[in-house]
Amino acid sequence: MKKWFETKKPILILAPMADYTDGPFGRICRKYSGKDFVIFKEMVSSEALVRGNEKTLKMSEFTVKERPLVIQIFGDKPGVMAKAAKLVEEKFKPDGIDINMGCPVPKIAQKMAAGVALMKNPKLASEIVKSVKKAVNLPVSVKTRLGWVSKDEILKFAVVLEKAGADLITLHGRTKAQGYSGIADRETIAKVKKILKIPVIANGDIVDVASAKKCLEITKADGIMIGRGALGKPWIFKEIAKLQNYKITRLQDVCKIVLEHAKFHEKYYSKGSLVTFRKHLAFYFKGVPNMKEFRVQLMQIKEYKELEKILKDYLKNKN
Repeated sequence: MKKWFETKKPILILAPMADYTDGPFGRICRKYSGKDFVIFKEMVSSEALVRGNEKTLKMSEFTVKERPLVIQIFGDKPGVMAKAAKLVEEKFKPDGIDINMGCPVPKIAQKMAAGVALMKNPKLASEIVKSVKKAVNLPVSVKTRLGWVSKDEILKFAVVLEKAGADLITLHGRTKAQGYSGIADRETIAKVKKILKIPVIANGDIVDVASAKKCLEITKADGIMIGRGALGKPWIFKEIAKLQNYKITRLQDVCKIVLEHAKFHEKYYSKGSLVTFRKHLAFYFKGVPNMKEFRVQLMQIKEYKELEKILKDYLKNKN
């Protein structure tokens, strides 16, 4: 059977951003970017999955329209990770399993020994990949960073992951020490690409066609993963697939997409759940002139009708 990454190059992926890459956001990206990209859902806890936590199981659900789709899990116990991966395969049937070895959040990387902390323990990281690979019949990939402190740590760590059986590796071009600051290091990703036989995906600072082309040119990666660059721009994957900017600049069109996304959100969570949708509004209307008064209103919405009225008033006021 064809694997999700056995597709035309470059491979395009929506990053598994915590609290952002949920079902509604995946659906709106799919609607406006088509099928030429893969969705990585926001990471879920392996411990919570095996305990049958309802919220975590809900986070793992997806529709046929969202495929191709990969579910990312995190944890620091090989046995639990294997059980979680098997559960995900049997219950949700995604196109692949991704293992998070890049999250720098303290409660995961320090309180637990998961996320990017696994870079400090290559033996454990290897055991996790082997256990998950043995447990499922799906492609198993790993998302990680360049290192805990030094960017050169990845040169050895990537080889460990490949030997353990990882089918693909995504590299965020920063270390744990950098967090999300500074500039993504594409030259080091290029070094990793040269030494591995499996596909390598580059991640970090890809926000438009120009930065995508530059990243691929420098890294020679098999594809790119876009995170924050997709927020407020669910059409970005189509732009990059066509290597052509056709930004949706008419505010009427942006507002239409926002309302569609909001409908997906409310249907997925519940009526009156748009409090958690506000974060997306900040990205959709970032940099839009004369939005100050309306932005304050947008950050107070709770229901769809409120959002609809605010956008209608804004467009009327603008014209």
